Amino acid sequence: MLTEPGFWLDDARPALVPARRSADIPAVIGWTGPLNHENDVARLCAVLRSWEDRFGARVVALTFDQLVVSVAAPPRTAEEAEAVAAEHFAFCPDSITQGNHDSLREYARKALLDTPVWTFWWD
Repeated sequence: MLTEPGFWLDDARPALVPARRSADIPAVIGWTGPLNHENDVARLCAVLRSWEDRFGARVVALTFDQLVVSVAAPPRTAEEAEAVAAEHFAFCPDSITQGNHDSLREYARKALLDTPVWTFWWD
């Protein structure tokens, strides 16, 4: 079971996906999790590729409406975290606006700074 404060995946099952990059997994499996936000999963995979290159992000879990990535090199400064928070907002606004965060700055500080797991969910 993958755990993070306020998050868990019950009955998780491992899967082997024939993708060249972890960032391509959502598109390869035909995932429709962000359907209410973005109908073209390939666009989200492009962002995941960027995060893979810059932060060592790897897709580790998918549910019908959630995405979890491990992050090898998360932002280390408040300035870096705030820039990434803006990317997260564009990628998945529900995780921030419907989460327990009053601002992007707070989200950056609490959810991104030196944090090795990023969790996204679409309503």
